[in-house]
Amino acid sequence: MKAHDGGGRSQGQGAGARAGHPGAGCGFSIRRRMRGNGCHATGALARVPRIGNSDGETEQEDAMTTDRDAEETIIAEPGALRAHMGPVNPLAERKVLDRLDGHCRDFIALSPFLVLATSDGEGRADASPRGDAPGFVEVVDERTLFIPDRRGNNRVDSFGNVLASPGVGLIFMVPGIAETLRVNGRARLTRDAALLEPATVQERTPTLGLLVAVEEAFFHCGKALIRSKLWDPASRVERSRFPSLGRIMADQTKAVGVAEAEANLEEAYRTRLY
Repeated sequence: MKAHDGGGRSQGQGAGARAGHPGAGCGFSIRRRMRGNGCHATGALARVPRIGNSDGETEQEDAMTTDRDAEETIIAEPGALRAHMGPVNPLAERKVLDRLDGHCRDFIALSPFLVLATSDGEGRADASPRGDAPGFVEVVDERTLFIPDRRGNNRVDSFGNVLASPGVGLIFMVPGIAETLRVNGRARLTRDAALLEPATVQERTPTLGLLVAVEEAFFHCGKALIRSKLWDPASRVERSRFPSLGRIMADQTKAVGVAEAEANLEEAYRTRLY
């Protein structure tokens, strides 16, 4: 059996680069090796004042000390990461499936929202939200998902990335449930009418969709959502506390006025969701 990192991904698939916090063991005891309070500074580093001579030796010594200290705070090798975090709990390792079982299917049927992670051919990453009525993602079979595409701004960042690098990661969420479902696999674009037509909403049929061949599927514990109080109504932010997207677009692009941007956005939300 392959050893998986805290996020459930096998070390052979880039544990050093992708491993998460040991919380991916989620409820299981995992030994940690920390210094001090467990926090390692990666920004400004403390320095002991010294008196140097006039030829700049002190500045050079300070720079060398800072470089050495910075190297000590960075983990760059899988072995160093595992030594720092401790071993994977066996249950956290064994929870990773290579298919969608009944629990996974039921969760997807309840889910109205997911995050799709992709990367291009040079490793530049992107994460994009996808949402619709619960169960909008179709479980074609235990190893295949179909995600219909809805109308957007035609940037097609995710689709372009899939063409260059088909590996994808999905996180499914269900309002009111703290746990999430993670699915990793390889994706391809499809125009298959047999898949697209059943996804018709408000008489609009998507013109494109994403087929995901499932390689890994596992549930992630609810600690992140519990800490964030994401589903707690008391945590909702009053909309007036943050500018509208129309205001932001006007400020950032300098290409449109606030009133026009907000009118365009309102019209898009009202008439072009599908």
